[in-house]
Amino acid sequence: MAERITLSLFLLGLVACILSGFQILYALAFGLACFVVYGLLKKHTLWQMGSMMLDGIRGAKNILIIFLLIGVLTSVWRSSGTIPFLIYHAVRVLNPSFFVLYTFLLCCMMSFLMGTSFGTAATMGVVCMMISRSLGIDPVLSGGAILAGSYFGDRCSPMSSSALLVSELTGTDIYDNIRRMLKTAAIPFALSCLLYLAARGSTSATGGAASLELFHEHFNLSFIVVLPALLIVVLSLFRVPVKRAMLLSILVACVICLTVQKISLLQLLPSLFLGYQSPDAKLAVLLNGGGILSMARVAGIILISTSYFGIFKQTELLTEVRRLVESSAAKITPFGSVLFTSVVMSAISCNQTLATMLTFQMCDSILPDRKKLAIVLEDTVIVIAPLIPWSIAGGMPLTTVGAPTMSIWFAFYLFLLPVFSFGTELFLNRKKKQVTAAEPSESLPHNETNESMR
Repeated sequence: MAERITLSLFLLGLVACILSGFQILYALAFGLACFVVYGLLKKHTLWQMGSMMLDGIRGAKNILIIFLLIGVLTSVWRSSGTIPFLIYHAVRVLNPSFFVLYTFLLCCMMSFLMGTSFGTAATMGVVCMMISRSLGIDPVLSGGAILAGSYFGDRCSPMSSSALLVSELTGTDIYDNIRRMLKTAAIPFALSCLLYLAARGSTSATGGAASLELFHEHFNLSFIVVLPALLIVVLSLFRVPVKRAMLLSILVACVICLTVQKISLLQLLPSLFLGYQSPDAKLAVLLNGGGILSMARVAGIILISTSYFGIFKQTELLTEVRRLVESSAAKITPFGSVLFTSVVMSAISCNQTLATMLTFQMCDSILPDRKKLAIVLEDTVIVIAPLIPWSIAGGMPLTTVGAPTMSIWFAFYLFLLPVFSFGTELFLNRKKKQVTAAEPSESLPHNETNESMR
């Protein structure tokens, strides 16, 4: 009963924050308070509860470092002229009418190379959003395409931390998993491309031309300024760890700022923390942003949500949920049960990593085939987590590119993949039942014949 009340209070806090428009940090802090009180009522000391939270937070160290690098990268790419260069030339070459589709495909490519949704959003995603704004395309559409494309590779790249996590949890080979993932993703990917082709959005050729002039006036757009972006692509091809690739790109971009763009060190250093700020009001609308400070809210969310894991791990808060998962598998198929669990765990944990670990913990008994469980996790929790509005998985990429939360509804690939996989599972399950039901009647004449012969 105490577990049910605690989780209900937390969910009510989330709903209240969403409906009232308050920041999700307040709901997460309220949830943490509920979980701590629950632990104290279960005879855990305050010191033990603090140790549980710290145990969960320790796992967020690498994520927080990546956040720091992303904040710096998104600022220095603006200051160095890297993003203006890419926008300037992309607007001249690409057909604006199909740019939402281009955005999805470019982010798919980059995320597969880098293996990270956050890194993709901070690099290719930012560039695509800037181009979209300069063309007058609705940022809701562009944000959805960026979010979906960013998680294409996050799910199936050999460099992806989530793909590696799933393979480690299930004890399977990551490359075997990737081959299966590409098969299950083929039809949802094709349908997503068709939807983005249809969702062109309004474009403005005049706005695009005006933006080109602004970039040309304020930046030196020689080819050398694209070097930081090329480094990311090349180093990703050679499977250089993402943190090292981003750090090298930042260093090269800083040198370009000082030498090519003639920005003083006193101007550059504050921008790394506060973000790029253009002196031109029109350019500021298109280009301002980035910096370490822009990652503060996201870092707060990840710190609080990861502290949950230690509490969940060492208390009985989710015991009843596990029983519910096991009982639902027979009614809605194992895949449906994992899908349901993914939604619940993503909503509670507010980040992809914790949601994946909790979903595996809840569902490992209903899918003993580890190879199948690995693919089911990839087709559910990995792509469900970014669809939760208050989750860091979707909130962080959208915050990075400056897209509204409504963009989640246009991340078509993330919806189509679990829906298609669930539909396929239901169809196969129904067909299997029909075959099983037909077997006794088909074998009856054969049995009667045997009896008469006897």
